[in-house]
Order: sequence, then C-alpha cells, then structure tokens
Amino acid sequence: MKGRLFLIPAPLGDGHISDVIPAGTIEAISSLTHFAVEEFRSARRYLSKAGFKGRIDSLQFFLLNEHTKAEETFEIIELLNSGTDVGLISEAGLPAVADPGSNLVESAHRHNIEVKPLTGPSSIFLALMASGKNGQNFAFNGYLPVKPSERQKKIAFLEKLSFSNKIDDNTE
Repeated sequence: MKGRLFLIPAPLGDGHISDVIPAGTIEAISSLTHFAVEEFRSARRYLSKAGFKGRIDSLQFFLLNEHTKAEETFEIIELLNSGTDVGLISEAGLPAVADPGSNLVESAHRHNIEVKPLTGPSSIFLALMASGKNGQNFAFNGYLPVKPSERQKKIAFLEKLSFSNKIDDNTE
C-alpha cells in the first residue's frame, strides 16, 4: 500500500493558526512524521503552532524549494511508494500553486500516489473575494517579481493584457 501526499496550507500571516487553518486540516497533519518543505525554519515554526511543539525533532524534513530539481524529489517518491504519508508545506497559502511543490505533486501523480489537498487560505482567492469583481472569469498570471524594475515591467504587461482581454460582464 502506498502512502499519500498531503498538500498542507500554511497561514498567510502571523495570526492565530486556528483563525485560518481549519481543525480538520490540523487533525489530518497531526499523525504525519515526514514533510517536504520550502524552508525548514518557517515549517518547524508552523508545525510547532499546529500542535507538534516538543515533537519537532522527531520529524523528518525534505527541502523542496525553487532550487530543487524535479529528479531530486525521487527520495520523497520512494518514501511514498513504501507506504509512508508525507505532508507538503509551502511558505504561505496553498502548496503547489505558483510554488515549487508542483514538481512533487506532478511526480506523485505519475507514480499513482494519492494526492490529498487540505483546506486553508489562498492569497489568490482572498484577493479575488476582496476585489468586488464577479469572479466568473479571471486569470492568475503568477506573482509579481521582487525586483522593482522587473515588477514594473510585469505590471505594465498585465495592464495591457487586461485591457486587450476586457469582457463586458456588467460588473463595473
């Protein structure tokens, strides 16, 4: 029997974990002992708040960030194939959405490993909910670049794209 890959959402800020992560999600991760994480320190801090305080040193972590190559996820896939459940935690929000965890999820699907997304916050949908727009037709074009010059170019490109694809849905 194969293990399952749990996609574990992480808080978007420093509030109380119970304000943004449902109890069912916390319960689902409480039995896991292996985690693929984008950053060790923040994952350890998150799991400590999620009820692992005092047990963090007994957990096994695998680094999975933007520098991790797809073939480097093989050790995690072997673990899943051997029957061990693994949790995937990104830095904030939902893992595998504009996130390096997508390589692991793709590999899990190729190896017929069950992928179980858990409920939690999504910056994309929080922004959409707060926008006042209809939400029936929208596009996510990735996060903005960190460097100011690249970010400005991307914003200008997205503005041009937005105006060229404008759909009259009577929501303005």
